[in-house]
Amino acid sequence: MGLVADDVGPALAREQFLLDGTAGKGVRDLILGSWERSRSLGLSPDGCELPYTQDLDLDGRLVLAAGPVLDRLQARFAGTNMNVSLADARGAVLQRRFGDPSLVRRLDPIQSVPGFVFAEKYGGTNGIGLALAERRLINVYGAEHFAERSQSNACSAIPIRDPLNGCIEGVLCFGYPRTDADVALDVVISRAAEAIERRLLEQSSARERALLQAYFDIGRRVPAGERQPDRLVTGSLDWRDRLVLEEKATELISSAQRAAVEVPLPSGRRIALVSRPVISASGVEGVVVEAVLPTGHQRLAVTAESAMPPGFVAQQALSDAVPLRGRPPAPAPVAGPSATGPGQAAGGLVMVGEPGVGRFAVAARRRLELLSEASTRIGTTLDVTRTAQELAEMAVPRLADYVTIDLPEAVLRGDEPADPAKDLHRTVVHGIRDDCPFYPVGERVHLQPTTPQLRCLTGGRTVLEPDLRTAPGWISQSRVNAQRILAHNVHSLIAVPLLARGIALGIASFYRSRDPSPFGDDDRSLAQELATRAAICIDNARRYTREHSMVLALQHSLLPQGFPEQNAVEVAHRYLPAESGVGGDWFDVIPLSGTRVALVVGDVVGHGLHAAATMGRLRTAARNFAELDLPPDEVLTHLDNLVGRLDREECGDAPFSGITGIIGATCLYVIYDPTSQQCTMARAGHCPPALVRPDGTVVFPDLPAGPPLGLGGLPFETAEFALPEGSQLVLYTDGLVEDRDRDFDTAMEELRRALAHPGRPPEETCQAVVEAVMPEHPSDDIALLVARTHALDPHRIATWDLPADPALVSSVRAAVTRRLADWGLEEIGFSVELLLSELVTNAVRYGTGPVQVRLLYDRTLICEVADGSSTAPHLRHAATTDEGGRGLFLVAQLSQAWGTRYTAGGKVIWAECPLEMSAGGPEAVELAFDDIPAI
Repeated sequence: MGLVADDVGPALAREQFLLDGTAGKGVRDLILGSWERSRSLGLSPDGCELPYTQDLDLDGRLVLAAGPVLDRLQARFAGTNMNVSLADARGAVLQRRFGDPSLVRRLDPIQSVPGFVFAEKYGGTNGIGLALAERRLINVYGAEHFAERSQSNACSAIPIRDPLNGCIEGVLCFGYPRTDADVALDVVISRAAEAIERRLLEQSSARERALLQAYFDIGRRVPAGERQPDRLVTGSLDWRDRLVLEEKATELISSAQRAAVEVPLPSGRRIALVSRPVISASGVEGVVVEAVLPTGHQRLAVTAESAMPPGFVAQQALSDAVPLRGRPPAPAPVAGPSATGPGQAAGGLVMVGEPGVGRFAVAARRRLELLSEASTRIGTTLDVTRTAQELAEMAVPRLADYVTIDLPEAVLRGDEPADPAKDLHRTVVHGIRDDCPFYPVGERVHLQPTTPQLRCLTGGRTVLEPDLRTAPGWISQSRVNAQRILAHNVHSLIAVPLLARGIALGIASFYRSRDPSPFGDDDRSLAQELATRAAICIDNARRYTREHSMVLALQHSLLPQGFPEQNAVEVAHRYLPAESGVGGDWFDVIPLSGTRVALVVGDVVGHGLHAAATMGRLRTAARNFAELDLPPDEVLTHLDNLVGRLDREECGDAPFSGITGIIGATCLYVIYDPTSQQCTMARAGHCPPALVRPDGTVVFPDLPAGPPLGLGGLPFETAEFALPEGSQLVLYTDGLVEDRDRDFDTAMEELRRALAHPGRPPEETCQAVVEAVMPEHPSDDIALLVARTHALDPHRIATWDLPADPALVSSVRAAVTRRLADWGLEEIGFSVELLLSELVTNAVRYGTGPVQVRLLYDRTLICEVADGSSTAPHLRHAATTDEGGRGLFLVAQLSQAWGTRYTAGGKVIWAECPLEMSAGGPEAVELAFDDIPAI
């Protein structure tokens, strides 16, 4: 054998641990956890006195099962320094075997005499104690032992479990000099433990066979080997009926009482089950369950030839439902020939077994039922906190009496926790009572290193504390709070890490109080399975939360963060995302030339990141088309073409490739002109707007719907309405009025009532609509835009109609100068005169009559020159020898913005001038020739 573990690192780490409680990286987490528990128990490395007990069950089932296996191990290790020990579930050594018999004389009594108890709470870190604490195969080498006397030894230990109930019956331990450590010993000890467990199962089968023989010996039935029974007169039971009988018979055996119950079968028949005690010749007590039919003209038999469901493997008869090893594998009927006389109820044997085994079977079935139910009840939403609450509700009271769940703040936000142990928050507290003093929901939880919760989180595995009264690590968290919890009869704990994709997401703690028995291995396995399923759901919810937050952030960045200043309308808005996901609803307010304003609301098909990105693209496109000063129907036509082109580019030639297209997006585009108080609008498959008159009258204008964007082929129609000053335009998306639990007409009527209030500002209107009309649980996001109209004072509008005569340019300049003086804008008179002279000259020279000049005094001074030509001038570089071509450069220099819009009768060239001169005064207007290109 060769040394497999370097003892220098653990030795130094142990010295450091005993000095200041830290061990660094030179020791395994498994060993460090045991050291910390040993230290918290007040154990001393040189004073670990093991108790001795004479209360040993040397004739019990464990010793009987392990005896032959121990003898074979002794023969295998003959001539070596191997010390093989068998301990019970308390850690008390029952038997020992030595490879070299002389070891008995050379070893201390504590290592050679049965009866010493090696539980961790007495001996610190050792093989038997650590295997019981960790409930799995372990190895302890040299300096990893807590006690000084064991530093020269090494050991391998593994729990031995009852195959029927999974409970630990004892521990098998190999002790040897630390220089003889060999990884092959793990295989040997594992196979030896399996052999002992198989012999334990054989003991159970022998007891069940004895019970069956005792039943036959009573004389009520003929043994199966003596004669072949007759077939059912009315036919055999099918597999569904058999399953129902098996489950009910198992429950009757587990109750260990005489009973008679009537069982309705899926086939429509009803059969009475009768249970009664039976005792074997060796004294084994059990219960036999018989089936009785309501007529004496039938006999009950269930055979392997009965109808089975597809894929069902033929099983033995119901009498073998509790495994009876050693019975012939051939199909055996449940009942032998009836021993009843004419007129008596006929029946047959259904099941025989021990009550304890029956209880294990019932408990196993209930665990499977709980897991099956958990698969449908945990993870019903994509909310992290709600999913954790569902785990707690699933476990209480069927598994535990109290459940607490702690999650890092990062998980609640949707992020991956960098160090989950440092940022835990109590997320769920759920139990049979509300007054148990656990940390309240929302409180930050700081866990001590020795607590079961932190051990499970850092170790990544479930920790079982059967008795909290003797759990120093749990008590060390807060002795005062621990005593309060114990005062509520809470006595046992299972701490389970919530692991998904290798990431620790938190801790679930299961507590027991009403049932005086502690949690066992089956409970631990069930809690771990529930937590594993919940962890996957929590991780899905966390990732959804992160993606949802990303989409919300993206959509928020793509929606208007603020609206540009304008006087045409007073605006309020709301955006409300759906509960299930972020959609593609959007809105915008776009100032246009001539003090006009465009109001836009749209809705993109689908939800999620793609919908938010598509929304951003459409909003950008709509703003760009609006900048061209196009009427609403033409804007929608351009958007329609764009959507169709984008959809073809994304989906290509594979319409079923899984790529979500954007065809079906809707849009409502409105232009309001405060100079004429006229509103022009068009829609592409979108909800019609609501118009609220100043007196509170609400109308939904008859506006042609138009097809959704991207379908193409049909024109969009424009409608025009007069809006008195103080009217409100209400634009919204379908999420506001469409709800599966509410009729559409009802929703529209609720919207009408919410809007029918005169004189209310837009902000209050928004709030009233949200409160009165929004669905309780919106399945689609909602965009709402409310705009109250204003009119431009007629005294701030000046208009001149001119014939196409260049001689009239000077008279226009004079008229403009006088009007600017009336408005108190003499300061900008020179630049406005120069700008208008260029625009009017261009209209007279290159356009067609009539020519109209209009000044609008708003936030800026807007100069407009209209003519009947549809040809617009373009800014260009004039050649050095050109006599003209420089007027538009003067317009661009003198205005802060200028452009062209087309009308039904021609075009309008407009320019906006600030109301105050820029720095430099009038001299800044006198441009040097060098400032004009091509001169």
